Amino acid sequence: MTLLVISPDYASHLLPLATLATAWRDAGERVVVATGPATAPIVRDFGLEHHELALGRGNNARIVRTEEQEAEESASLQGFFDATRRGMIPTLRYQAHERLTDLMWQPVETGRRVLDLVALLEPDEIIVDHLAFSARVALQAAGIAYGDVVLGHPTALPVAGEVYGYAPFWPSEFSPEAEELAELRALCEQVSASFTAQWNSAALAINPEALPTQDAFAEHGARVLYNYPAALADGDGRQLPPHEFLGSTRRTEPADEEVDAWIATGEPYAYVSFGSFLSVRDDVLARVSAALSKIGMRTAIATGSTPTSALGALPDAWLVREYLPQVRLLGEASFAVTHGGNNSVTEAIGQGVPLVVLPFSTDQFAGAAAISRTGLGESLDPNAATVDELAASFARVRDLPDTARSLLSTIAAEQRETPGPQIAYATLRSAHSETS
Repeated sequence: MTLLVISPDYASHLLPLATLATAWRDAGERVVVATGPATAPIVRDFGLEHHELALGRGNNARIVRTEEQEAEESASLQGFFDATRRGMIPTLRYQAHERLTDLMWQPVETGRRVLDLVALLEPDEIIVDHLAFSARVALQAAGIAYGDVVLGHPTALPVAGEVYGYAPFWPSEFSPEAEELAELRALCEQVSASFTAQWNSAALAINPEALPTQDAFAEHGARVLYNYPAALADGDGRQLPPHEFLGSTRRTEPADEEVDAWIATGEPYAYVSFGSFLSVRDDVLARVSAALSKIGMRTAIATGSTPTSALGALPDAWLVREYLPQVRLLGEASFAVTHGGNNSVTEAIGQGVPLVVLPFSTDQFAGAAAISRTGLGESLDPNAATVDELAASFARVRDLPDTARSLLSTIAAEQRETPGPQIAYATLRSAHSETS
């Protein structure tokens, strides 16, 4: 049997999708990953076949740097980074304006390449990153079933009453004005209408008999797989489509003698990472570092695109690198500090690690609110939190109450018993059997 995986050319997207695919690989089945050239080495490291397929104008193998992108993408990224410094509403507004170019890239040409690949491989099962709209529009127009993997908070797939790009909830640390929110929602509704028109136009070009949709952002595959812990979504009042929660997709990382020796000292530590994109926020990372020093917490910090020199004087006992084996370090961490990206949140919670979330964009705000609501950590405004406020939050999360620790232990035990790749494999194999 053959599994086809379709992913944007970003490591943060490919890593969880490739990890899901290991369930098929380990069962002796063929796995082909269609993605761009930047992440091809990651595909090969997983022991999977690579087929080149561009789904957008940007890419990154581990860390995003504007100077390594094409001019148009570089300008877009710089605009985004600048917006994050102005706060939640400016960032969401900027992302809304950019949506027609960063999510629906050359949909007809890309969609036809996807269908050509499907015809060539004749896969038995397909899983697609939910944000790969240019691929999904073609599959849906052609009536081809696929597993829709939502990487991020479940609000990345809007339900009735919601509009894509408008956070249905956010942490109390953010207090936007009612007028700002109304203007943002109106903008997101306009963008959604334009995006839907673009989706319908592409679908008709691919299949003249394709039925139009009323909201392209709300479209999804027959099987929705949320790469997210169910415990964080419970109680938020949203009515989800038929789905499965995968919990997390924790990959196996190569051995690293220096990291293993650093962990083996047994001294408690915090883990810090702002992911592929937001590591550019050197000002926030510097405040986080100062706060961790203030409470005397040994720390492993992945600096990403921020030079270590921008963080000031750091203790000798810290582990500081541009890129670190995140899953390995989270496995023993006392707590973690994150921007609220999907990999950081799921890989931490899935290993029983509480979080301090400093959200910058998109569904990170909803994810931060979920962490606060469930008591599995805290959230702060990255642009406003002082060193003292950060230090106080870190100390509280380090000493999280037993009730929260118990919930974290339960989540981790459930995910050890039934890992995300196993859930995805069973779900799609069941669907395949039903249609065979």
